[in-house]
Amino acid sequence: MIAITAATLFTPLERIEQPLLLVEDGFIVEVTSRACRELPEESRLLDFPDSVLAPGFIDIHIHGGAGHDVIEAGVDALSPVERLLARHGVTSYFPTTVTAPLEATLSALVRLADAIEAADRSPQSGELRARPLGIHLEGPFISHSRRGVHPPENLLLPSLAAFERFWQAGRGHIRVLTIAPELPGAIEVITEAAKRGVCVSLGHSDATLSAAHAGVAAGARHATHTFNAMRPLDHRDPGILGLVLTDSRLSADIIADGIHLDPAIVELFLKAKGPDAAVLITDATAATGMPDGRYRLGSLEVEVKDGRCRSGGNLAGSVLTMDLAVRNVMQFAQWDLQQAVRLATLNPARAVHLNSGVNRDGLLKPGALADLVVLSPKGEVKNTIIRGAGI
Repeated sequence: MIAITAATLFTPLERIEQPLLLVEDGFIVEVTSRACRELPEESRLLDFPDSVLAPGFIDIHIHGGAGHDVIEAGVDALSPVERLLARHGVTSYFPTTVTAPLEATLSALVRLADAIEAADRSPQSGELRARPLGIHLEGPFISHSRRGVHPPENLLLPSLAAFERFWQAGRGHIRVLTIAPELPGAIEVITEAAKRGVCVSLGHSDATLSAAHAGVAAGARHATHTFNAMRPLDHRDPGILGLVLTDSRLSADIIADGIHLDPAIVELFLKAKGPDAAVLITDATAATGMPDGRYRLGSLEVEVKDGRCRSGGNLAGSVLTMDLAVRNVMQFAQWDLQQAVRLATLNPARAVHLNSGVNRDGLLKPGALADLVVLSPKGEVKNTIIRGAGI
């Protein structure tokens, strides 16, 4: 048994001072304080004085990192991405597709399903790597007018037949679907995806307010990189953003890098969605963790300079890491670390329905996998622990 102590622990719903967290065989067996519990005999003590224990971060929208794209062909394309994620406190992630030719997307879904199943079968090795939990299908069911850098020639109108092909290729591992609700056929796909437990996310959309309402009525419960690739908010024609910011049924995510959104808009978003429904994502690309240069985003080439990823003059993902996103929330909105951590742990887990299980639901509690991050009081990553490994 391993006993872990620190200055503070965020569950993140609760704050425990002078915590004692017991880990055995990769699972948390007890979360308490040193005032209530003595160290078990023969346990191995790991003390992180002046540090904060928190659940490992969960990134539900990430395209790559460390020079690699998650949908690129190759036996070991995900390993460098997963090592980079672990260094930044991410213990679980959802590899995210970008619109590509149909056959290329189907092949990528097969590879990602293979990786998810392999990770679930294998224990954590000596190499610390984040674990893929499900696939985020971003495109091709998105608006031409709000497609961002997604190739227009590869966009598809939503259909149950096309969704079924993606579903079969991914062997049921598609857990998030970004879709524009105004497209013909979208409501039928949203309804079916929601029935299958998919987190249906409104995004890359030019939807009016009524079209967005129809998407929510059909089962959509989330919004993808709010404000970006969406019809702008207008005081007489609020559109999709009017619904995303006000409907309590919807959680929503943002890219809090100070580039995709002005810090004032980050603060506005957080006030609108609050600590229960706001989620942080990175939308990170292969360029994350790399020097300025040219990299791939699916079939696209992106150029990175001064922290901005661009393709054809448009923003194309980011080089954001989740730990920086947490710190940016603290800076932009004056939220404390416990509040900011929730946006990268419990809230994304709930958005994608990880709370239906007990192992990886963004909480530090008995029975959960020992996935946690050790942070400084300012939110800097000092250590990452995945399934009890890394300690």
